[in-house]
Amino acid sequence: MSPTPSSSTPSSPRQPSDRKNPKNQKKQKNQKPRKTPATPATTGRRLAAVGAGAALVVAAVAAGLAIAKASGGSDDRSDGAKPAATASADPQQSLFDEAERMTSRREKDDPLALGKPDAPVVLVEYADYQCSFCGRFTRESQPKLIKKYVDEGILRIEFRNFPIFGDPSQRAARASWAAGRQGRFWQFHDELYAKTRKGDALAEDKLVDMAESAGVGDLDRFRADMKSDASEEAVKKDQQEGYRLGVSSTPSFLVGGRPLAGAQPMKEFEAAIEQARATKAAKGNEAAKGRPGA
Repeated sequence: MSPTPSSSTPSSPRQPSDRKNPKNQKKQKNQKPRKTPATPATTGRRLAAVGAGAALVVAAVAAGLAIAKASGGSDDRSDGAKPAATASADPQQSLFDEAERMTSRREKDDPLALGKPDAPVVLVEYADYQCSFCGRFTRESQPKLIKKYVDEGILRIEFRNFPIFGDPSQRAARASWAAGRQGRFWQFHDELYAKTRKGDALAEDKLVDMAESAGVGDLDRFRADMKSDASEEAVKKDQQEGYRLGVSSTPSFLVGGRPLAGAQPMKEFEAAIEQARATKAAKGNEAAKGRPGA
């Protein structure tokens, strides 16, 4: 994402009378400096630097995602790719805990989430509907994760729309949000990823057909929601969250706050989930020991 040049307002030339008239000099002295309007680039930098702690979290997650991507993220995955974080990264655990706190919404009625809000481990996915390896994760790994961990109350999956491949991706993302408004997000999500769809395959009428197949009842409302300002804002919120963390490819994941990039083999997701689960259990035991009467 190319930075947007900051705009600046040239200062007006000083009139000769200003140098000679004490009243004008006093007025100028009391004037506050004019602020340069914020651009999307400067706003993003401010959001990414809310504080020293947040900046460290962003740096840790971004570095982890970059390492994982280099090992085989997005549509360039190899089965030998390693997860971004392993047991050797324990000194950074506090940063991953903070990343989980910053990104895991745990909203009770979130239509873009699967699993109990209080599940010990949260997997946050940033994905694009034109990304073939996002589809691979949805078709191959996600059903296994749901059966083994979500259904058992261990894992919660929270989806984030992260469209990076242009208008068709934006349109599909907004359509998925619209389907969620009628309680059919996951059905529509799975329909979109049933096969790789790109470009015209994600035209508005095609999306409406898929919504109908996914069981979305009110298609007129679906069209209206898809084009609404609310859908644009919802997608933008997810996208900005990803950019703040340093997400640059899809799919990208946080598992208990630890970064994992690409359509990794199932064993890598299992390892990350078990590690996050064990960390959470250990913290629970320490907290219990510290309570009076323990």
